[in-house]
Amino acid sequence: MKEISFITSNKNKLLEVSQILCNSVPLINKDLDLPEYQGASVEEIATQKCITARNHVQGPVLIEDTALCFDGLNNLPGPYIKWFLGSLGLTGLNTLLHGFNNNKAHAVCTFAYSPDSNTDPVIFQGKTYGNIVQPRGDTAFGWDPIFQPDEGGGKT
Repeated sequence: MKEISFITSNKNKLLEVSQILCNSVPLINKDLDLPEYQGASVEEIATQKCITARNHVQGPVLIEDTALCFDGLNNLPGPYIKWFLGSLGLTGLNTLLHGFNNNKAHAVCTFAYSPDSNTDPVIFQGKTYGNIVQPRGDTAFGWDPIFQPDEGGGKT
């Protein structure tokens, strides 16, 4: 099987995806500074990132884009979570929900894969539902300390 360039600057994501795939797909890491597309759906953003990445790599690519959607804020910050987190921090993200009686949220993980420059990207997506809580736990994955999945046994 031909190597697939997994576009990420996060070594933890590369390790996690490799483990999920049981190392059955040969992934190589490429750290490209892709534009952060705005004003589009999560799927459109992933598609655009995938097309941009495959044009740089000139081969099979896999990109991942994660969104954290606060139900009380009409799904914001959504795909812009990276920038909200960088600007506000974990405590600031939590503070956004003050005044709302809704701490429900869902995480959306979207992957886009393109085998070559002639094939439209294929989208794979998963959602996990839960709540926004006070920061706690491991900080290796950005906003994880404030998201408590419904099926997480009380852990973030």
